[in-house]
Amino acid sequence: MRILLLVESFNSLSQRVYAELARDGHELAVEFHVHDAMTEEGVALFAPDVIVAPYLKRRIPRSIWSRHTCLIVHPGIPGDRGPSALDWAILEEQTQWGVTILEACEELDGGDVWTFETFPMRMAPKSSLYRHEVTHAAVVALRRALALYAERARRPHAPRAFFAPGSVRGRAHPPMTQADRAIDWQVDVTAVVLRKIHAADGAPGVRDLVGGKTVYLYGAWVEDALRGVPGALIGERDGAVCRATVDGAVWITHMQAAGPGGRGLKLPAVAVLGPVAADLPRINDSSMCGATWQEIVCERQGPVCHLHFRFYNGAMSRDQCRRLADAYREARATDARVIVLHGGTDFWSNGIHLHVIEAAASPADESRLNIEAMDDLVLEILSNDRQLTIAALSGNAAAGGVFLALAADAVYARRGVILNPHYKNMGNLYGSEYWTYLLPRRLDADESERLRGGRLPLDAVSATAIGLLDGVFGCTPQEFSAAIARLARAWADPAAWLARIARKRQERARDEARTPLSVYRARELEQMHCNFYGFDRSYHVARYHFVHKTPHSRTPLYLATHRRMRRMSGARAVQP
Repeated sequence: MRILLLVESFNSLSQRVYAELARDGHELAVEFHVHDAMTEEGVALFAPDVIVAPYLKRRIPRSIWSRHTCLIVHPGIPGDRGPSALDWAILEEQTQWGVTILEACEELDGGDVWTFETFPMRMAPKSSLYRHEVTHAAVVALRRALALYAERARRPHAPRAFFAPGSVRGRAHPPMTQADRAIDWQVDVTAVVLRKIHAADGAPGVRDLVGGKTVYLYGAWVEDALRGVPGALIGERDGAVCRATVDGAVWITHMQAAGPGGRGLKLPAVAVLGPVAADLPRINDSSMCGATWQEIVCERQGPVCHLHFRFYNGAMSRDQCRRLADAYREARATDARVIVLHGGTDFWSNGIHLHVIEAAASPADESRLNIEAMDDLVLEILSNDRQLTIAALSGNAAAGGVFLALAADAVYARRGVILNPHYKNMGNLYGSEYWTYLLPRRLDADESERLRGGRLPLDAVSATAIGLLDGVFGCTPQEFSAAIARLARAWADPAAWLARIARKRQERARDEARTPLSVYRARELEQMHCNFYGFDRSYHVARYHFVHKTPHSRTPLYLATHRRMRRMSGARAVQP
């Protein structure tokens, strides 16, 4: 079918829907719903069989839904209505939740139901639930709804038709306010504090007062050993702060400053608090803590080192790159035969840390230092001739994060992972991380250019089919982790390991003799220097709009194929 995705922005759910439906063989285009008249024009240009809205904040106008079937993906069970569906589900401790496919109508979230899919809730941030349970359920339900629509087998039903006697029924919720999210540090137990921050994670955060400074809180993790006066800051580690509750403590990794001019950048908590956090004790020894938050953890399982790094939103500052490189060097120094690189379950890595760069005194200098630190990390992996390295992608990866993974000897991903192996969306950024060496090892020139120039998301199954990845398995992070552990043990078998390590050394020596890695790096950094310091300021402009979440004024042409064709025909029309 011809399917138009109508979206607020091309977020993780929209990208997953795009990649999955493209693999199913549908003809797709994307339209950003920025203005009713523009949306009407986009619908007319593409002439879709059906419109799918994976992520919208505004109503679809009557002029569209009265003429076209519009399927809305709502992150709630049948009967649930309102813009804070998942927020309320977390705060109210729902044990089951779901995704409903509604037909657009005059009433927001009030349309007839095509189908729905449920899932068990887990104690996790809203952003994590959204990227896993909600996204998976949305894809399953949407495929079912599209099949029903294509077959004309059944018309949608009012929400009440889906309720069994005694089942949990959704209801209309008002938008959740900061008053609903407010934390009382003298009363709220750790579980309540976690739920409130989890229900606001990603956006909008929990407004709070820390050391006399008004901030928004993000990224909460339980700490069960450290104690202090409720509400007091009692320690810091790797940019996060630990804050005492009435029955324990929580780590808060990120904050945004609140001021008269609006919000500041979302940054590591210590950077936002400044002097407030200057004298906090540094908690370096994780053995003194029970359940705790750590960005980087190395776990030894016999001949295998599992190196876990969970960077918020997959962003890697120069400090984080250096600490991960140090941890990798420590693993290299052991007698382990295999090192497995595990990123976060939401994001494996998205490359350089654009928020930290934007906040720097010189964003150009910080960009250079960050990319050089990324290159140093990649070089550590590429130059390791003592161990085999496996990149295990349980979460999404983009830009430099994809090429960081390709530095490993093999790359495997969980089913459902989305990759964006390109840089151009960030103001035509050239990119480094030795991609000019790594990508041609897997793809030919035409396929490489198609990926980089197309700027479209790629799901793990499709990435494996073209050779970008070595395999895909497991639907959940738990299934994937167990499968990776078995694979790593097999790789560590002495006979298999000896054969692979010998082949790896031969190939690296051959490649180095042909063109040294230093040459690839120098060429890439020369191009990056132009991005950072040259006359073309598009990288700096794109980064600013990205970190400040500037609303879109139009649909990018690489997504709006219907508009690109119109522009091309218009250009031909004016030629002499």
